[in-house]
Amino acid sequence: METIDSVRDRAGAPMIEVRGLARTFTTKTGPVAAVTGVDFDVHDGEILGLLGPNGAGKTTTLRMLSTLIAPTSGEATIAGADLRAEPRIVRARIGYVAQGGTTNENELVLDELVLQARLFGLSKAQARANAEELLVALDLAGLGGRKCGQLSGGQRRRVDIALGLVHGPRLIYLDEPTTGLDPQSRANLWEHIRRLRERGTTVVLTTHYLEEADALCDRLLVMDHGGIVADGSPDELKRRISGDVVSLEIDDASADLAIEVAREVLEVRSLVSADGVDDTHTGMTLVHLTVERGDAAVVPLLRALDERGLAPGALTVKRPSLDDVFLTITGRSLREGARAS
Repeated sequence: METIDSVRDRAGAPMIEVRGLARTFTTKTGPVAAVTGVDFDVHDGEILGLLGPNGAGKTTTLRMLSTLIAPTSGEATIAGADLRAEPRIVRARIGYVAQGGTTNENELVLDELVLQARLFGLSKAQARANAEELLVALDLAGLGGRKCGQLSGGQRRRVDIALGLVHGPRLIYLDEPTTGLDPQSRANLWEHIRRLRERGTTVVLTTHYLEEADALCDRLLVMDHGGIVADGSPDELKRRISGDVVSLEIDDASADLAIEVAREVLEVRSLVSADGVDDTHTGMTLVHLTVERGDAAVVPLLRALDERGLAPGALTVKRPSLDDVFLTITGRSLREGARAS
């Protein structure tokens, strides 16, 4: 049987190759296209992020690539194995960490890890050796004899990752790995995910956290409505939007006039109005302007608004972010899309 190492040794062979992968679900109201036919490769040793709001198709894509659900159409090769024809080989070569986790709160951490490795065919001695190595690598040393239910959220999430790695795969899927964690635990888990890459593991993760995608991923597939709308490193994606983003908060009744004023006094290359972006300011609209130089645009814009009797509630200037990339491509904020889904 072909091994993962032999797959990795093939010159230029991607760890994952996906062509035309699609999934349609049948519902009471009719068919719903969750993934509309995506094409992408995942390179050996990279951290690839699927970024998008809830409902964009990220988890469905990951579940297809892990053989948990069958594609409606399309094909994929995972670590040298055909997704459709060789699902058992695919499962043997990957690790999968679901959103909700898989630990049993009444079981001991070490027992959970050893059982998982044994299910993949490892000997008892090798399973225990792998488990103990991962406990050290993931800062869980000394916790093997503790019940999973006694761990903190961050510790339990690291056990989930250990469960996905204990059988020794070189490819692991992480579905929303830091959802529900506090900022400190999230940052700690980011560091452990980076170490996976240093160990030679290819990582594919889904996220709707912009900061997480920016901090962790070598490359991003930005997804919306079941398709891939952008592909590139975080820096490459942000460079697609040249200039600065000026965000202007104005009351709903004056939003259209404010947009008209902005067009008159500024050379605006991208203009998007989004209602209700800031939940703490009822009846306010946040208008985003992409301009050549934000610092030079502020004074004439404020002067023109004042002449029309318009007083913005807030005005900010910043360099483009991943949310601005999504905003430019789709016409709506990724942050707003994530909250609304």
